[in-house]
Amino acid sequence: MNTTNTTDWTREEFEAYLLFYCANADFVETEEEKKLIHSKVSDNAYNKMHAEFEADNDYQSIQKIIHTAERFELSKNELDGLFQEINQVFLSDGKMDMMEREIFIGLKRILK
Repeated sequence: MNTTNTTDWTREEFEAYLLFYCANADFVETEEEKKLIHSKVSDNAYNKMHAEFEADNDYQSIQKIIHTAERFELSKNELDGLFQEINQVFLSDGKMDMMEREIFIGLKRILK
């Protein structure tokens, strides 16, 4: 396992990172998406995870998401809740575009 892709995040930090990943699915992070993410996590988690997300490439992001989800051993209910939040991020600008839909399907495949 590549140690640069492991994390010691809290669940809140994981949630923030995952939502930033989703907000950037279409390569545009809107004000609506940022406000929604900020409403779900603390200022500290928001700022820390936004900075970390910005420094990571796509491969690193996916690896961190997979490894952290495995570490937390998320239940079906926890995953369902995360996917509801992901859906909210994707729909925050009024529509889910093709790229967001593909990311949503991909995340369901790797997290469930």
